[in-house]
Amino acid sequence: MNRVPSQGNSVSYLWNAGWEGPPPPRGCEVFVGKIPRDMYEDELVPVFGRAGKIYELRLMMEFSGENRGYAFVMYTTKEEAQLAIKILNNYEIRPGKFIGVCVSLDNCRLFIGAIPKDKKKEEILNEMKKVTEGVVDVIVYPNATDKTKNRGFAFVEYESHRAAAMARRRLIPGTFQPWGHTIQVDWADPEKIVDEETMQRVKVLYVRNLMISTTEDKIKAEFNKFKPGVVERVKKLRDYAFVHFFHREDAVAAMSVMNGKCIDGASIEVTLAKPVNKESSWKQHFNGQISPSSENLLGFPNKEDATQKSLGKPASLSVHLNGQQSPGPPEAESSTYHIFPGIKLTPISMYSLKLSHFSSAVMHLDYFCHKNSWAPPEYCLYSTTSQDGKILLVYKVLISSITDDFRSYFMPEKLCTTVEDAKELAAQFTLLHLAPEQAYITLLSLNAAWWDSKANCTPYLV
Repeated sequence: MNRVPSQGNSVSYLWNAGWEGPPPPRGCEVFVGKIPRDMYEDELVPVFGRAGKIYELRLMMEFSGENRGYAFVMYTTKEEAQLAIKILNNYEIRPGKFIGVCVSLDNCRLFIGAIPKDKKKEEILNEMKKVTEGVVDVIVYPNATDKTKNRGFAFVEYESHRAAAMARRRLIPGTFQPWGHTIQVDWADPEKIVDEETMQRVKVLYVRNLMISTTEDKIKAEFNKFKPGVVERVKKLRDYAFVHFFHREDAVAAMSVMNGKCIDGASIEVTLAKPVNKESSWKQHFNGQISPSSENLLGFPNKEDATQKSLGKPASLSVHLNGQQSPGPPEAESSTYHIFPGIKLTPISMYSLKLSHFSSAVMHLDYFCHKNSWAPPEYCLYSTTSQDGKILLVYKVLISSITDDFRSYFMPEKLCTTVEDAKELAAQFTLLHLAPEQAYITLLSLNAAWWDSKANCTPYLV
């Protein structure tokens, strides 16, 4: 292993100089958190070498010479990375010091917001290539009602996480103004990696770019044309849908036949849906196994303080699934600290924070509207009385600045017994309809079980 400090000593690299061939594929890297600040490669390499051959170790450093408390370790195979997670997560690396180890998603995608809606994919791609290096592709979604326009945002795919990080650093100051517009730049939500064995069992198709007016019955009829009776059911949300088949082989055949076909004048895109392992997701949250989308230090719960921290929502958000109580959604750590004399407090806007600081869909929606230069959401409360005399509540969400799209208000079709639940449900419903490709994954990680129970949302990634 050779050691090379990077520019400014912000990263300490260790890599296998004897490696031949291309770098290991994605899925071979793990993220390590809660490393003691005075620990370096001489102690880390022997520990992580127990799981397999290390291709590269990147220990994040302060200019003071201490490490930042986290590192990235890349193995030569995915199996070695999984073994490292299994045997080293919550490993006592020093007396009373437990590290956290989880998969590193190696994000290579940036979110670019506030793009003029009349710009085509090729124009956006060319602009990004002018000022950043390593651009592989640009993903642009058409407007739900006017397919000649985009939705005002795009995702830029880079050849590596490093290339994406350098591009973000270049774009984020706001000096780059394509077409005379100030764009917004952030990390895109990392793609969820689903193992090949699981994907081989999928019999649900994700259908995108549908017209708002297209009904579930029309979609079912179109997919049944190539082989009658193969579709079990269809779940449509705004301009995309999930088509469930009785048999996998029919789903695969339908994907090949229907991809690129026109339904009600719209050319649709069809792919296999990515299933969400809810049990695994909850285990990851409660074990602190949340992978960063960039080089951010995340808090891993220690064994010694596990009893001091509550990760669940109040009892009112607990739900019953199949007769068993399911935990409420995990939320960000909300500890309190004393304000000591002399502590300097600096004014800060909530919009300068990261999404990980928000523990509710209400805050996510407010952040999302600001990010896209929309008016803040307005909540209008309505009520009715149930047959047994209970007051039932629902919120209508108004966003006045998007009236040029399909509609400016959103209201779920379910009533709640508390104001808090009604507002949270309305915010989630609005997010899923405004930006399903980005918000759906965010909401699933926020409170998958609660949303699935209350809103009857199909648990598949878009």
